[in-house]
Amino acid sequence: MADQHPDLDPAPAFDAYKYLNLVLHPDGAVTRGFHMVDIPADPNPDQPSAVRTKDVPVDLTHNTWARIYVPSLSPPPDQRLPLIVYYHGGGFIYSSPAHEIFHVFCSLMAAKLGAVVVSPSFRLAPEHRLPAAYDDAMEALRWVRTTEEEWLREGVDFSRCYLMGTAAGGNIAYHVGLHACATPADLEPLVIRTLILHHPFFGGLQRTESEVRLFNNPILPMNVADLFWELALPAGTDRDHQYCNPMAGERLGEWERMRTMGWRVVVVGGGRDPIIDRQRELAAQLEANGIKMVGLFSGEGDYHQEELLELAKAELLLEKLKGILHGGTLAIPAAGDGKINCGQKRMLSTE
Repeated sequence: MADQHPDLDPAPAFDAYKYLNLVLHPDGAVTRGFHMVDIPADPNPDQPSAVRTKDVPVDLTHNTWARIYVPSLSPPPDQRLPLIVYYHGGGFIYSSPAHEIFHVFCSLMAAKLGAVVVSPSFRLAPEHRLPAAYDDAMEALRWVRTTEEEWLREGVDFSRCYLMGTAAGGNIAYHVGLHACATPADLEPLVIRTLILHHPFFGGLQRTESEVRLFNNPILPMNVADLFWELALPAGTDRDHQYCNPMAGERLGEWERMRTMGWRVVVVGGGRDPIIDRQRELAAQLEANGIKMVGLFSGEGDYHQEELLELAKAELLLEKLKGILHGGTLAIPAAGDGKINCGQKRMLSTE
């Protein structure tokens, strides 16, 4: 059951299904009860916004699509923009690129970083358990390299591609990166430079210290995280499956390929995120295996997905990432103080 664990967990403060407003049916499908605000795309070049957006189909068989974000201010004719492929969060079971918090974040990225952002959709669990989301995410990369979509063919520097994702999307970006570095020629002319794992969602059977200490964290309670994994992992597997636990299985060969490719990996985490110990452990292991690592781990007051919910902090994070995309060094500005109300936090931060 999602509310139980073989270890001696604290008593759950939340019913996981009620927290997510989720109903599981006997056939394995779910009714998703959250009302998530979607923002329509707007490709109008005359709009006052700093970013234009467009939705385009990717795979009609799987009904997947992508939202493209292009800065309205065109670069000089001899300059091409870097490309960020961004995977949204939602615990593998919720959300889409149109969901308000992801739309606003991607729009801000495109404007502040001077980059084209592509945010693909993917099939959701439990109707489509992992690796369906990974397969769709890889298919989106193949689509990017072959599409004739003018917003991508005009002005994008495919030799500067960055894979990024938030929460479950960070998990997806990591696994797509492992696959992509094994067959880089299959993605040409795309050249991936960096993985940016933003509050990546990982887990495991044995609780970490932060998972026990923050078990009933109101933003991401651990029994809610357990339910995400219960619904997303392949049937009959546990949370030490390699999709969930990045320390499971033999990864040295995969990490060596990543090191050989010269990729940089950025891991972003907050001290009040129950998953922080797993994020730190992955960063430490990657660095120990010779991969260029940048760990952006903030203080004890910072929570899961906070940059999606507090735009002042999003802007600070993007200032740090700007140096990576444009070849400079990381700048570490002072902490921000953007505010949202508690109701927004609970409703929007579904992993």
